[in-house]
Amino acid sequence: MTLSRRTVLAGLGATTFVAGCANGVGSRGPQTIDARVNATLSQLYADYPGTRDLAAKSVGMLVMPLVTEAGLGLGGGGGNGALRVGGATVDYYSLVKASGGLQIGVQQYSHVLFFMTNNALENFRRSPGYAAGANILYATPGKGETLAAETTTSLAPVIAVIFGQSGLRVGATLEGVKYTRIIP
Repeated sequence: MTLSRRTVLAGLGATTFVAGCANGVGSRGPQTIDARVNATLSQLYADYPGTRDLAAKSVGMLVMPLVTEAGLGLGGGGGNGALRVGGATVDYYSLVKASGGLQIGVQQYSHVLFFMTNNALENFRRSPGYAAGANILYATPGKGETLAAETTTSLAPVIAVIFGQSGLRVGATLEGVKYTRIIP
């Protein structure tokens, strides 16, 4: 049996969808997502106290409590989270990620996008499907480390903090990630 490119892409899409749904965030409504976002922020602030200052300087934060990725040659991942502005949830988002190349394994992690300018936040909210790109500065401190001063005073419009990684897959970046507004 010969598989067409369309069949392979559909299979990858289905794998990504299943990975996103399997992380336990997506099917129980806004209360569950908000509870997980609150727990994720509590963990972030406890493990990396410098992120409190980063949150205070930001105009909004997209919190993705649990992102699950899996790959064997082709890979995918997903998760759900909430956009907070002024400490209140204003929208819910899903994340979908696809990748290809030399890869094997599964991993889970949390991440928060800190929008440092109103323009960056407005671009994110107006986009029908925001793709993470080169305008993101990554801050990935190790357990117990603090964020460097240049990170919290950076002029980058979006700062991503990736933390809580577990699993057997190397690396965690937001390249190739697409965020889409959802109604849980």
